[in-house]
Amino acid sequence: MEVEARKAYAAKNIALCYILWFFLGQLGIHRFYTGRVGSGITQLLLGLIGWATSWLLVGYLLLIPLWIWLFIDIFLIPGMCRHPR
Repeated sequence: MEVEARKAYAAKNIALCYILWFFLGQLGIHRFYTGRVGSGITQLLLGLIGWATSWLLVGYLLLIPLWIWLFIDIFLIPGMCRHPR
């Protein structure tokens, strides 16, 4: 019984995760919320460095993979919220 209570507590709110993804996705905040810190840091760095160097057009080489990754995250978010790390 106690294990089920912990799992219910550990589950994250899917709607909140999608809101974080929509507004702060390029900073990886939705991944931090679900406990995936390593990939959250990677998305954060891709976003920050990509936008900082976008005026050189080099930044888009980082932003395009980030945007593809964020699109894939649309489908991964429910699983990330059900099984947080």
